Order: sequence, then structure tokens, then C-alpha cells
Amino acid sequence: METKKVKIAVIGFGVVGSGVAKILQKNAEEITHKTGLQLKLAHVVDMDLVRPRPVTLPEGILHNDLEKVLSDDEVSIAVELVGGTEIAAEIQKKLLAAGKDVVTANKALLAERGEEIFETARQYNRCVSFEASCCGGIPVVSAIRTGLTANRISTMYGIVNGTCNYILSEMTESGKEYEVALKEAQAAGFAEADPTLDVNGSDSAHKLAILGLLAYGQKINYPDISTNGIENIQLTDIHYGKEMGYAMKLLAIAEQTDAGLSLRVHPSFINGHEPLAQASGPFNAVSIFGDAVGHTSYYGRGAGMMPTASAVVADIIDVARGNAQRVFDATPALGYITEPTVICQPEEIVSRFYLRLTVVDQPGVFAQIANVLGERKISISACLQHESKSDDRVPVVIMTHLARQGDMNKALEDMDKLDIVKEETICIHIVTPPKDG
Repeated sequence: METKKVKIAVIGFGVVGSGVAKILQKNAEEITHKTGLQLKLAHVVDMDLVRPRPVTLPEGILHNDLEKVLSDDEVSIAVELVGGTEIAAEIQKKLLAAGKDVVTANKALLAERGEEIFETARQYNRCVSFEASCCGGIPVVSAIRTGLTANRISTMYGIVNGTCNYILSEMTESGKEYEVALKEAQAAGFAEADPTLDVNGSDSAHKLAILGLLAYGQKINYPDISTNGIENIQLTDIHYGKEMGYAMKLLAIAEQTDAGLSLRVHPSFINGHEPLAQASGPFNAVSIFGDAVGHTSYYGRGAGMMPTASAVVADIIDVARGNAQRVFDATPALGYITEPTVICQPEEIVSRFYLRLTVVDQPGVFAQIANVLGERKISISACLQHESKSDDRVPVVIMTHLARQGDMNKALEDMDKLDIVKEETICIHIVTPPKDG
């Protein structure tokens, strides 16, 4: 078999860029043996040419001139690892216009401006590959766009942010307060110095927009995703949930409903026996339910230098083999006009709920609460009450059967107006994945 030589440029020499360079150099012979491809790193472009990196490049490879890449006709694949949605968009469009196929890990750009990027790729008969944009080294993008194509995907649940999963795991398993767990995540390198996009749910929503686009073959407007993060989660609720057999996770959820496609990110209680509940620390996990295949699960390291770099290099190989272009061309949702997505509004979501009320410790309290819920046709499945640690207040924890979110919102308003309720009621979704088969 004749070896095919492929020249590659990497734009952005940060953590992931360093990992890509490391794999291309360290595993060069292994890749050639498996694929027949000789991948040569021809350019690494970055504004910072002096900062130490955990990989050494051959002389002349590292520079800060994008034009050298654009004008190098021998470079057929360019990897954009700059991040962000402004400069990165311009870089990708220039690369595509110059005849380069693009590989990227930039989930924010694809979620917010993906249609623009995909249309540019089609204009110049190029492709964009983005396995590394979702869940690091877990091949969930390729699973959806190829392995599960024959299925009607009813539901998708994902723990897709390692920072949040680490924090919630530490709170659950070690009893640490949110602020303590966050600082430890930062010290361990699992959280950024500014963790806002992780903990407020935005990062998970970006990934959900991309996975939803592939799973349902329709344009997903990122602002349509209802998003709530973990900043306000209290250790008290994690403890009560654990006592009742549930684990707290930040879930990215896509669900086909009678009211349309529901896309949402929010903290959720999930039964401790479910596979998703077992994913702890910085790991990611995704459960996808197809009508033909049933339940499929994907688990692994969702971020970090080498897992993400592994996905980038896998895309480089896919592009070099010609597979990526064929799949890109045959995927209407990537740049072609598709039917508008009918979105299920948040108030139409049907879910079970966890409620924690702080009430006065006196007879008749539970009857008043049950009456408010009953008026909204919300039935109680379980309740928990411990002895009061104060003279006049006691927490009451309630789990409901399935109820409409809009009805629950009204019930919360009504309950919080009661004289017996002394603090705003805490309300958290309880997610029950479908049964396989």
C-alpha cells in the first residue's frame, strides 16, 4: 500500500494544540501503520512564540503568520484551536476560502455561528470536522452522525461538562460545599480561573446545540436552549436527594415531545442505579435512546489536553481519508436549509420534581402544601421530614409524580405565598431515562 503524505497546519498552540503536536510526532509511525497516511505538521501558528509548551517542535514550524498557511498550497488540512466566536470565525472562513478543510474543537463557534461556517465550507467545496467539540475524546459526534443514523432518536441525556461533574461529585461523595469543590477543581486543572461558562451551563448548552443538530437533522438556535447552571445548588439538597436514592448531575437533555423538541440544560436528580449516576469526577457520559438500537452509552474523559487532542487527530485522519467530506456533503443540517425546529417551550416540559420547603413547625402544614399541589393536579410520590433543629422552622422534602413545568411554576408561586412557608421553595428536576426494551 502506497503511503499518502498529508501536510497539516495547527492554528492555536495552547493546551490542546500542544497535545495535537505531541500525538502527531509521538504516534506518527503507529498512525501510518494503521491508516497508510504520513501526517506531517507543517505549520503551528500562535501569537505567543516564547511561552514554554510540553512539546518541542522542529525548527521553523512555529510562527505567527497565518498568511503562510493560507498561501501554502501543500497544506490541505488546518486545525483551528483559537477558541471564541469572533476571531476564530474569521480564521476558519479564510482557511476554507484558501482551500483547506477545517478541523476544530470550537463548540461555542459551532453552536452560535455554525450555519455561517458550514455554508462557507460548502461554498468552497470543503468540509468542517468537529469531533473534539463535544465530550473531548469520547466519539459521540461520529456515533450520532454515522452509527445511529438509521434511528429516530427519542431522547438524549448528557453529562458533558467535566468541571460541573467534578464539583457535584465532590459535594455528593465528600460533603464539600460548592465554593470549596470549585476551588479544588481549579487547583486540579478541571476548572478555568473564570469558570462562568462551565458552571452556568453555557458550555453544556453549546455542546447540546451541536449534538442536537446531528441527532435530529434540524437547525438548532442556541438561544432556544433553556439553560440553568449549578451555582445555586446547595449541599443540603444533595444530601436529601442522596438519602432518597438520587444523585445530582448537570444534564444536557434533548427530548422529542408532543409539543416539539425539548432542549434544556439544568441540574437534575437521577436514580443512583442509572448508568449516568455512576459517572463521577471530571468524566463525561452520554446516554442516547434510538427506536431501533435502544439504549447506547458513551463514557470517558470529556476534556483535557490528550483526550481532546485524540479527537482532533482522529478528525484529521478522517478528513485525510476522504470520509469526512463524504459525510459532510451528505448531512443536510450542516449548511443546507432544513425545516425549522419546533421547540417545546419550558413550561410544557413534563417531569418529576424535587421540592424542599422551609415551613413553620405546626399541625396542618403538610395538608396546606398538598392542597396547593392538588389544585394544580400535581400528585406526591414521596416525602421526607426530619426533626426541626430550630424552635419554629422545619424542612419538608417532597418528590412528585410527573407534572407539567407550567403547573409546577404556578404551584411554587402559590406555596411561597403561604404564611407557613418561610423561605423560597427549592425546585429541582427529577429525570427518569426511558427503559430499554
